[in-house]
Amino acid sequence: MGSFKSSVFILVLHLLEGTLSDSLIQLNNNGYEGIVIAIDPNVPEDETIIQQIKDMVTQASPYLFEATEKRFYFKNVAILIPEKWKTKPEYVRPKLETYKNADVLVAEQNPLGNDEPYTEQMGRCGEKGERIHFTLDFLAGKKFSQYGPQERVFVHEWAHLRWGVYDEYNNDQKFYLSNGKKEAVRCSAGISGKNVIKKCQGGSCITKSCKLDKVTGLYEEGCEFIPYDRQTEPASIMFSQSIDSVVKFCTEKNHNKDAPNPQNRRCNLRSTWEVIQDSEDFKKTTPMTTQPLTPTFSLLQIGQRIVCLVLDKSGSMATGDRLKRLNQAGKLFLLQIVEQGSWVGMVTFDSAAQVQSELIQINSGTERDALTKSLPTVATGGTSICSGLRSAFAVIMKKYPTDGAEIVLLTDGEDNTISSCFNEVKQSGAVIHTVALGPSAAKELEELSKMTGGLQTYASDQAQNNGLIDAFGALSSGNGVDSQRAIQLESKGVTLQNNQWMNGTVLVDSTVGNDTLFLITWTTQPPQILLRDPSGNKQDGFVMDTNTKMAYLQIPGTAKVGMWSYSLQASSQTLTLTVTSRASSATLPPITVTSKMNKDTGKFPSPMAVYAKVHQGATPILRATVTAVIESVNGNTVNLELLDNGAGADATKDDGIYSRYFTAYDTNGRYSVKVWALGGINAAGQKVTPRQNGAMYIPGWIENGEVKWNPPRPEINKNDLQGKQVCFSRTSSGGSFVASGVPLAPIPDLFPPCQITDLQAKIHGDNFINLTWTAPGDDYDHGRAHKYIIKISANILDLRDKFNDSLQVNTSDLIPKEANSKEIFVFTPEDITFENGTDLFIAVQAVDKSNLKSEISNIARVSLFIPPETPPEIPTPSPPCPDISVNSTIPGLHVLKIMWKWLGELQLTLG
Repeated sequence: MGSFKSSVFILVLHLLEGTLSDSLIQLNNNGYEGIVIAIDPNVPEDETIIQQIKDMVTQASPYLFEATEKRFYFKNVAILIPEKWKTKPEYVRPKLETYKNADVLVAEQNPLGNDEPYTEQMGRCGEKGERIHFTLDFLAGKKFSQYGPQERVFVHEWAHLRWGVYDEYNNDQKFYLSNGKKEAVRCSAGISGKNVIKKCQGGSCITKSCKLDKVTGLYEEGCEFIPYDRQTEPASIMFSQSIDSVVKFCTEKNHNKDAPNPQNRRCNLRSTWEVIQDSEDFKKTTPMTTQPLTPTFSLLQIGQRIVCLVLDKSGSMATGDRLKRLNQAGKLFLLQIVEQGSWVGMVTFDSAAQVQSELIQINSGTERDALTKSLPTVATGGTSICSGLRSAFAVIMKKYPTDGAEIVLLTDGEDNTISSCFNEVKQSGAVIHTVALGPSAAKELEELSKMTGGLQTYASDQAQNNGLIDAFGALSSGNGVDSQRAIQLESKGVTLQNNQWMNGTVLVDSTVGNDTLFLITWTTQPPQILLRDPSGNKQDGFVMDTNTKMAYLQIPGTAKVGMWSYSLQASSQTLTLTVTSRASSATLPPITVTSKMNKDTGKFPSPMAVYAKVHQGATPILRATVTAVIESVNGNTVNLELLDNGAGADATKDDGIYSRYFTAYDTNGRYSVKVWALGGINAAGQKVTPRQNGAMYIPGWIENGEVKWNPPRPEINKNDLQGKQVCFSRTSSGGSFVASGVPLAPIPDLFPPCQITDLQAKIHGDNFINLTWTAPGDDYDHGRAHKYIIKISANILDLRDKFNDSLQVNTSDLIPKEANSKEIFVFTPEDITFENGTDLFIAVQAVDKSNLKSEISNIARVSLFIPPETPPEIPTPSPPCPDISVNSTIPGLHVLKIMWKWLGELQLTLG
């Protein structure tokens, strides 16, 4: 077998093709440009935060430069300032920078008491992360003793964000056995310290040496590795950047491959520096020979939202009720989605462009109604997309610069001249959201979204899938507070026959209810509509728009919490129902669902991954039922249950990010993505657990031989560790992607099982090894694998690099279960010396019915520890008694003799 490292590297490159990222970061002559650090809209005005950000980045830049062997530094950073802060001359309007594409978010504690810096990472090893999170107290230096200097933590998190490396510590397992010796999980192993435990009773605490657990051979629970404050070891930043001597990442030479940490598990024992070396950033740079410049900063303040609709009304829009559906979706956007205070204009185009409305500020329903009357009603002529864009720029520039303005571009037609205005689009500083309608929309359309950071969506001609309304419903502002954004609670459609009924319920939970809208559309005749609130009261007052074939009802005030029921009756036509709402409170974050694909292009047979983040503020919602519906250009749909189990496509268990691979390609072209989420557990009631990808919380330091303990990690709601069951309903558009290279049917099986990433091994009884893992599928994480290959070795690198040559375990009785089931397998090692102090390494490979093999799993290890036999207790001999004879003249002799005799008889009786 060839080198496993090289095969992993090739696969990572393959998976990164067309990676979908909102970030604006560019690497230019070794310097990172376009970094966006956003101050959360809810943060009260405090200019010192701006200076703290500048100080952190300025001090982090030379640290990053030296840590990467003079390859990278921070060149310029944009700081996003909330709209509600006072305006200043030095604050300018953003261009493409938004909260949605911010690389770092600075916010208040959420949940209260948790200041942990962390990075969202959805993907695999080597894939970029989503966003870094810092709290105000951390940024202000109030958590220095727990995490170290802010600039060093920033570099730690930057490595997560930019290069997809993982932590080299492990809060769940702090020690391990290596060749019979107890070791702290650290990298490098040259970091020195003591293993101690803090024992507290009655308000006083003492530090003691850790006791041995006689069953595991490791230390007792609660034992901590406390580093000395003075070290000489330079690595590693991904273990503990807070140690003064640590200025490097672990390399292949000093990387601790034995340590059971996320970096080893997820990156196949490769060091963080090896992963960084495999990155595109590394490949296109060489070390600098001069010192880097000091970072520069631009201060950008979010302003009022400016949107111009650019709508296709060419002749092809008369096909299949497209123009009617455009009006329905456009009215939803204008009546409900676009936020109060926004400026909105409208342009239509065919062979040329027409201005339907100059920019109007939305202050009430009057402006919203006026704009809906400007929607196009007649379809005719050709398609000139650039004419529409140029006209939109002109409309915007009559009042504002185009920097940061948004354009919503919808078209169903082909236009081979679209590239002629690409340069104008780039120079405009505007964000362009694209909506491709039907199978023939211009192939280059998505380029406009990619180059400006806009949302790309696709809607088929299948009205019952509600794709066009979903696309417009996803266009809420990328800025502003959560309470202002429209949240989609429901999106359903069905084709009815013979007076059939469309019945169902919509759950309005306590986190939403303001500005709630029920929208119903039809294709031929108005249906009978019956809507009841949770108290059973019938809701009248639907506004009927027979021209546009839609009806809508705005619920006054805050909608009642509970189940709203609806019944719609019609014959031989398609009905859809859409329900949107806003947060019920400006202070209580609403439950939100955001979804995306890992790439914007899928090249068969490379799989796609779909992600849905279900959160309330920064708190994950666990154990929700989350389903992705993916529709191809053919109109075919595939339902995927998304999972938060830490297996398959899911990077981290129980982080509120639900994931799954998509392999069911049926044609080339565009695919749309929609996600449904129902109910779950609010993790706010659980203990604050360490994030998987963030700076280590330092338990303490050893200074002058004395342990200086930090406060213990905070815990929230200790009396409610199970979390709180929450009932909710959400839908979310995940945008669209484009597939290529899909062969004609029948599509061959070219998808192997996915890699097993959660293999665990434990020893039981007389050298029995118990393995557990999550079952992969026949095609990545779908279906059932055909068989497993399990290999063992006493050498961890031999197992990784020479898997085929390693000793194979008999798995003839092991029949794979359905994907995402829990697998358990017990075996006894044979043909290998396994004695006290032996380390044994195990890996699994899944094989499908076409003999396609998965990547080798993470490597699990067991260390045989046989507790020393406890020596039998030897009774302590009694002190010698004086020689007492019958003739002794010692007083009381006779009584003493009787007592000795009685005690001896009693011992025999009891013994």
